[in-house]
Amino acid sequence: MAYSETVKAEKLLSLRGLLWPALLAASCVAAYVPTIRGLIDGPWQTEQEGHGPLIIAASLWLVWQSREQLRTVKLSPAPIVGWVCLALGLFLMFLARTQDILPVEAFSIIPVITGCVLLSAGWPMLRLLVFPIGFLIFAVPVPDWMIDAATVPLKVFISDSVTRILYAAGFPIAQNGVMIMIGSYQLLVKDACSGMNSIFALSAIGVFYAYAFRWHERVRSLILLISIIPITILANFIRVIALVLIAYYGGPDLLEGVVHDLTGIGLFIVAVLLLFLFDALLGLCRKFLLPTKRQDRSLAASDPAG
Repeated sequence: MAYSETVKAEKLLSLRGLLWPALLAASCVAAYVPTIRGLIDGPWQTEQEGHGPLIIAASLWLVWQSREQLRTVKLSPAPIVGWVCLALGLFLMFLARTQDILPVEAFSIIPVITGCVLLSAGWPMLRLLVFPIGFLIFAVPVPDWMIDAATVPLKVFISDSVTRILYAAGFPIAQNGVMIMIGSYQLLVKDACSGMNSIFALSAIGVFYAYAFRWHERVRSLILLISIIPITILANFIRVIALVLIAYYGGPDLLEGVVHDLTGIGLFIVAVLLLFLFDALLGLCRKFLLPTKRQDRSLAASDPAG
């Protein structure tokens, strides 16, 4: 009888311990329902930000993968820092919502979640969740002024590079800013052809891949992350060349509708394949370099003069 009462008491205590985190989680969900609706009705319907829901799903998957570690973490709440983070996040949300600044409103959920974790579990839990929480930054819409600032130079660079390559190959081509003239046709390199859409999505994939599968090799992960932007620009360069050649041989009407969309999908697939191929190349380099280093160490150890 005493044993059953002890078990019931432990269950009651555990339920009480879960009550506070559950209330915090429910409050966050309720507070950010308008934000999620705004993202669904706006940025998440665009090609540029459409990966937002996948980012949230990936973060939840990472948390689920860490569930065994999370169960063994000793709870040590940090109320002071937790309340500061929570108050800062809620203040950002309030300002952004009143001023209708959706990117800031979406970003505010990161300090809010951080504050909730610190309040309910403390720093040990936050250390395990720091990447899944930080990864949510890729679900935040990028402000238009940042996109515009990066899009124009990219369009000019790609237009100039495509023109130079095709001119060297003997095609009758010229360029004026982001306008490419080939044969009797004029083609405008639009914002979608700058590669910004793919840079955001591929950056998220690259960061997730490096953390989930290559994090034990820090140098390799860093090189892989640095390569994301050059790989995306190269893939977009290939896409623009393909579009220009399609227009030259088949006319610009072929670029409307399905063909243009297919090249966009193909661009992303090519970029992902290039990323994985580059990762494989880094793996081969590592295999070739490590035996050499081991041989040098063994020779140095066996050399009496050393």
